[in-house]
Amino acid sequence: MFPIAAVALAQDGTLQSAPAQDKRVFGVIPNNRTTEGSLPYKPISTKRKIGIAFKDSFDWPVYPTSGLFASLYQLDGQNPSFGQGMAGYARRLGTAYGDQVIGNMMTEGFMPSLFHEDPRYFRVSEGSKKSRLAKALLQILVTHTDSGGRTFNFSEWGGNAVTAAISNAYYPDSRSATENLEKLLISCGTDALSNVLKEFWPDVKRRFQRNTKAPNTDKD
Repeated sequence: MFPIAAVALAQDGTLQSAPAQDKRVFGVIPNNRTTEGSLPYKPISTKRKIGIAFKDSFDWPVYPTSGLFASLYQLDGQNPSFGQGMAGYARRLGTAYGDQVIGNMMTEGFMPSLFHEDPRYFRVSEGSKKSRLAKALLQILVTHTDSGGRTFNFSEWGGNAVTAAISNAYYPDSRSATENLEKLLISCGTDALSNVLKEFWPDVKRRFQRNTKAPNTDKD
């Protein structure tokens, strides 16, 4: 069972609680690895790292997302050796899904365990929008270590690099160094965007709830 809220000591010595994070951003995007950065740091076990990666890899939104990417790849004619029609789409669907599963398991599970890094996103939640945006993007480059320090995010970049290398086995049309570098940058850029969504989603949700619950003061 997971706690409803986490508790930390504020600067004045009083207890402050951090609300539990939504498990889906915008009700769809999996959000299994977000935690509040204001809380005292506590490392997570290898088992939990693998568990987070597993949840993100096999949660139901992964399947329609793979279908969307497959449709875009089909329309763009990527990997022409796959062909067109249903057979070509099926191959693109399978490889798009494989990209997500392998990427999640590498960047959130296996590499963090190997490098003793924390795969979670630490939500800033305070400060100006610009500073929060900058810190959200920075976490693609710098991450927590299990010992509580900070280090270059080897799990993110190394995990996505390994994923790109593995994909050469099933993408026969895009195996050059330039194409692999492009895959790496797209993957890391997508994860950076994901950090931004995780950072600001609670703000968007609160504003939406305020707007929907605001009483109607108009008089006839």
